[in-house]
Amino acid sequence: MEELSTQNLSPTKKALLALKQMQQKLEAIEQAKHEAIAVVGMGCRFPGANNPEEFWQLLLEGKDAITEVPVEHWTKDRYCNDAVNTPGKICTAQGGFVPNLKEFDASFFRIAPKEAASLDPQQRLLLEVSWEALENGGIAADSLQGSSTGVFIGICGTDYWHQLLNREPSQIDAYLTTGNTHSLASGRMSHFYGCTAPSLSLDTACSSSLVAVHLAIKSLRERESNLAIVGGVNRLIAPEVSINFSQARMLSPDGRCKTFDNSANGFVRSEGCGIVILKRLRDAIADQDPIKAVLLGSAVNQDGRTSSITTPNSLSQQAVIKQALVNSKIDPQQISYLESHGTGTSLGDLIELEALSSVFNENKQLILGAVKTNIGHLESASGIASLIKTILALQHQTIPANLHLRSPNEQLNWQNSPFVLPTENRDWSSDEESRFAGVSAFGFSGTNAHVVVAEAPKLDRQENHQQPISNIFTLSARNKPALKQLVQDYADYLANHSELELADICHTVNLGRSHFNHRLACVVASTEELQAKLNQFLNQENPSDFWQGKVGRDSYPKVKIVSDSEVSSDLLELVKSSLDDSWTDVAEAKLDWKIANSFTSEEVNNQTVICTKVDPQTDDVRVLSLGLAQLHVFGITLDWKAIAKIFGGNKITLPTYSFQRQVYWLD
Repeated sequence: MEELSTQNLSPTKKALLALKQMQQKLEAIEQAKHEAIAVVGMGCRFPGANNPEEFWQLLLEGKDAITEVPVEHWTKDRYCNDAVNTPGKICTAQGGFVPNLKEFDASFFRIAPKEAASLDPQQRLLLEVSWEALENGGIAADSLQGSSTGVFIGICGTDYWHQLLNREPSQIDAYLTTGNTHSLASGRMSHFYGCTAPSLSLDTACSSSLVAVHLAIKSLRERESNLAIVGGVNRLIAPEVSINFSQARMLSPDGRCKTFDNSANGFVRSEGCGIVILKRLRDAIADQDPIKAVLLGSAVNQDGRTSSITTPNSLSQQAVIKQALVNSKIDPQQISYLESHGTGTSLGDLIELEALSSVFNENKQLILGAVKTNIGHLESASGIASLIKTILALQHQTIPANLHLRSPNEQLNWQNSPFVLPTENRDWSSDEESRFAGVSAFGFSGTNAHVVVAEAPKLDRQENHQQPISNIFTLSARNKPALKQLVQDYADYLANHSELELADICHTVNLGRSHFNHRLACVVASTEELQAKLNQFLNQENPSDFWQGKVGRDSYPKVKIVSDSEVSSDLLELVKSSLDDSWTDVAEAKLDWKIANSFTSEEVNNQTVICTKVDPQTDDVRVLSLGLAQLHVFGITLDWKAIAKIFGGNKITLPTYSFQRQVYWLD
């Protein structure tokens, strides 16, 4: 029709129309080039913190998470010596460590015990923390199967691989390479989740995970990916690399990163893992995801030739920050907080301050954070740790204090600079339209990265008006111990978060979690009732309207409804919309079914028939709740998206899966 309508236009009007269309295309290209990216989920395992909530508490309380090296990593007495530069020794016995070096829930990730023993602990951490990050964002992991989800992982450690290679050749098994090659760090995640978008493992040393964020942003903007699992990992398993860093005089003999302090004398090595889940902002808003922050832009560059291969380049650092600001369409003066790379080496700190002074010299006040003072230098995971800290600070409108700061580096004129070093927690509220921050990561490989972050947009929350008199709460796990631990985690969490709304809790667990065979479901009218029923379950009591069971692999129950009087058509429509399409097709074709109030099971022709009696006086939604809860425990697939439209609710932060770990290790 449009072509026909333009036939009667004059050549001049046709030309103007073509120009207008071309302008629209150019604007769309430009918009895509700078499209904002939402952070919708986060997971972490950092020294002193097993999740983002614990990490924020650690930062807020100003805790130092550095400890003495655990014996399962290496023996302090054999490898450590306080005397600097002692051959074959590490100048410090301090470091940042996370638990469960040798333990892993292999069965959860469908990995055989023999393969698990050859699996790099870094790959193990990535699997666990990525699962937690997805659940943190209210994304059911099984929904990623076949999706355009990209995986971008920073990783550089090879400790376990070298440990396995040092055995006799006859001990090398079929899993050595797949368990330890860096390409499999991202590839294994894509395989497990069934993702089909780009999957990249990258090593640019200390900037690896922030470079991964940069590549994920580009992939989302170019529509290669619709969702991205992004982060970094580092494990300290063997002493050899620490001996090398000690001999190179990179490590702090007292085992602390004293960023921007006169006494800065090196960094302390740490391990951990951080993952963020990214999505285009417009898609996250449309999907009502819990947006934690927004990434406006990023940049990556290289130092090129300097006085030595590991010496930073101030001009390159300036350039990468400026380019990230340009890509974000943000002026330097709009940045009020910068999470520095801040390793705590005297030369590195000074070069970074020089670069920052050049870029931000016109700022009125710029607060410089340094997460390495709390948790040490996580190397390939350090950039993602800095990003997660910055996102948490934006969420809580508070900038945590830097530790180990007694006398700021006297080579910088602090009085005439815009920089402020926070020695105590600072309020980060703002009268401006939005708060902006920068995050830097500079690799000793010479690769630099910078990301510009903004606070999450203030969106209208889905208010839970006219809440139903009851709601459905479900939990599931791969085995009974995991389910029991999960119930305990939720009972504890609800006890400490009494402000949570029932609709939000139920919406998140039902729609934002994968549903496993070991299940429980209950119908409740308030958060207090839910907490009480979970505690009753833990005390081996029998709560009312509470069901649990295990779904068999070949469980195809039939549903038969018995009613003494006519069931309302509204109720029948609610039921139809709640069962997923595949089940509804089967039901309409072969089964006599209507709705459930209280179920009993009986065997008919070797098939389970779920029978029910319907009380017409009972509220339709309560009848629906009671019936669907039991159908779920019996293994019938429900359409939780349709159910969410009935019960309402928003995705919120709740406890994540409770992994049941065992030791898998090859010495």
